[in-house]
Amino acid sequence: MNKIEVKDIIEISEENFKNLIYEVRGQQVMLDADLAQIYGYSTKAFNQQVKNNIEKFDADFMFQLTKNEQDEILRSKFLTLEQGKFSKYLPYAFTEQGIYMLMTVLKGELATRQSKALIRTFKKMKDYIVQNQPLLGQREILQLSLQTAQNSSEISTIRKTMAALEKGGGNSQLNEFYGEEI
Repeated sequence: MNKIEVKDIIEISEENFKNLIYEVRGQQVMLDADLAQIYGYSTKAFNQQVKNNIEKFDADFMFQLTKNEQDEILRSKFLTLEQGKFSKYLPYAFTEQGIYMLMTVLKGELATRQSKALIRTFKKMKDYIVQNQPLLGQREILQLSLQTAQNSSEISTIRKTMAALEKGGGNSQLNEFYGEEI
């Protein structure tokens, strides 16, 4: 069935998993080659399983990358192309919903074990986001506060400079400051 050797299967951990998620078209996706390796298939056999069940994969579950999207991913994630990892065909990208649908298509003991590990990892990641959402909001508010304070300080400095120049009859200095006549 074109399975790959067990040693080549990706162990699912949060760290490994995060490195396999890409941002494409504003969505987080995983590529067919990575998913094939997770499930113990060659990319060709993996994609054949998907094609045999294509009715289960709507456009919001899976899409094929353009050449530019593929090049961007390769540039951002790899210094050199790993031999044999990417086929000569444009890869397919699977959204989270597509990955859940894969779980209904791919069969066998390894597929079941890997699907369970993926589900647990998705859950951990979502729980982390939910638990830390207040902190994320507070961090953004703090950044805005710091930026506002910095902007206020800069505006105050500009006002003081303008006032000092006006008091000193410094229209020529103001003209120089603005680069034009006031």
